[in-house]
Amino acid sequence: MQFRTGDFFHDPLPRADVVVMAHILHDWGREHKRMLLRKAYEALPMGGSLIVVEALIDDDRRRNAFGLLMSLNMLIETLAGFDYTGADCCRWMHDAGFSSTRVERLTGPDSIVIGIK
Repeated sequence: MQFRTGDFFHDPLPRADVVVMAHILHDWGREHKRMLLRKAYEALPMGGSLIVVEALIDDDRRRNAFGLLMSLNMLIETLAGFDYTGADCCRWMHDAGFSSTRVERLTGPDSIVIGIK
């Protein structure tokens, strides 16, 4: 494993087989989220994976109170940040070019969205 410094808004992401974005995307508005997903796609080889970790809102927006409250918190604390559903993230990943996506629920409030290039 290797860590590198940089500005993910201005610098390309380093080449990697797996890119993990844990509690990153919820800080930003829709266009920044989509740009970061495109940058992750560009950094991956064919077959590479992007793993997004967030307190996802359930697709019906009715059951995951923690995700909904976290989204409210992001709206208060950031200029444009918000939490989102697994379906939202999968759609954004497909738009970025990922061929396969899936959502996996984790123990606790977080889930992961996996995108395969």
